[in-house]
Amino acid sequence: MAVKIIVGAQWGDEGKGKIVDHLSDSVDIVARYQGGANAGHTVVIGEKQYVLHLIPSGIFHEHVTCVIGNGVVIDPIALMDEIKQLRSLNINITGRLLISHNAHLIMPYHKLLDSIREKSSEKIGTTGRGIGPAYIDKFMRVGIKIVDLLDRDTFVHKLKRNIEEKNQILRKIYDNPELDINEIVHEYEQFDKQIDEYITDTALFLNNAMKENKNILAEGAQGALLDIDHGTYPFVTSSNPTSGGACTGLGVPPTAVSSVLGVVKAYTTRVGNGPFPTELEDETGEQLRTIGGEYGATTGRPRRCGWFDAPMLRYSAMINGITEIAVTKLDVLDKFDQLKICTGYIIDGKPLKSYPTDSRTLDKVQPVYLIFDGWKSSTRSAKDINDLPLNARRYLDAIEELTGCKVTIVSVGARRDQTIFTK
Repeated sequence: MAVKIIVGAQWGDEGKGKIVDHLSDSVDIVARYQGGANAGHTVVIGEKQYVLHLIPSGIFHEHVTCVIGNGVVIDPIALMDEIKQLRSLNINITGRLLISHNAHLIMPYHKLLDSIREKSSEKIGTTGRGIGPAYIDKFMRVGIKIVDLLDRDTFVHKLKRNIEEKNQILRKIYDNPELDINEIVHEYEQFDKQIDEYITDTALFLNNAMKENKNILAEGAQGALLDIDHGTYPFVTSSNPTSGGACTGLGVPPTAVSSVLGVVKAYTTRVGNGPFPTELEDETGEQLRTIGGEYGATTGRPRRCGWFDAPMLRYSAMINGITEIAVTKLDVLDKFDQLKICTGYIIDGKPLKSYPTDSRTLDKVQPVYLIFDGWKSSTRSAKDINDLPLNARRYLDAIEELTGCKVTIVSVGARRDQTIFTK
């Protein structure tokens, strides 16, 4: 058996969708372990681009079974839209998509509260899709799981209790109209009928698959520095994108994990608020955004852009147990005269010995840079590592040396065929 975990090693948007799609060719199962429809995994096949929010990126490979694990929070509308999109593309998902009966549901009040809170308090940068409030209810032990839909009385009882509480919050705190329980009950009963064929005990399925020596790819959403425990709190997501989240989010034991691959951009981006030591709020940052098409696949929001941050990746490698990295969007750097890599931080004139996850501290640091000559030529047609310009190879060598992470994959464009395997 072999479980390979794919994690975003920065602040998300690293290009995990493409890497998972590419690696899916040689696995049996791709399983998503956390997050919700706030994720946007982009896959480009030929000249066509597809964006997935809940269904794993391996769905475009006919031999792959895709699993949405118990650690994911599911928005019925987003899920059904995605299923319809795939069917319209003549992609067969019957028998190939499995959804955990223990996954929690995002309810209309979760999305409403998410949106209201973001507008009325200090902005975190949430997508407003109800992810955080759904996880809040999960850990308050009042969440509604997919399995609850099987028993109408249980479902209505839980929903009524939750809506009575949420309506008080909406009315008394936010002066917002109350929600109609009967309308929501009807909506989710219809959803239950539509997804019934996909629901199963996915933890049992995955553990049986491991006994049969199936190869499993565990796909995370967002990035390690957005982890609720290990990220730049409070500017984080509401789950654990780090590799440890794969075990709890899928029900597989840590002893089953064979390797962890971190996906990183050749530079750094961030969506929403929070500290960003290497951010470029100038013409260079705008150039990175324009060339890289740095706009959120889920929200369309412009991403903040900056130079590659080696201390961040060292920290990310430590907490995830990263054994190798995939560097994406190297081609975005093709036109730059000079490039920089942050090698460390200084605060109050003193170098820091470790990565500070405290947001207030990280917001004050001054990055220390190494400067590299650009290669000023296109890398987009490179098929082998030796096809890359010398300065591009030197840049990748520096990333390896400064982070201690072996570069095994390099992406030089959005398409599948614009991918270099270095080993």
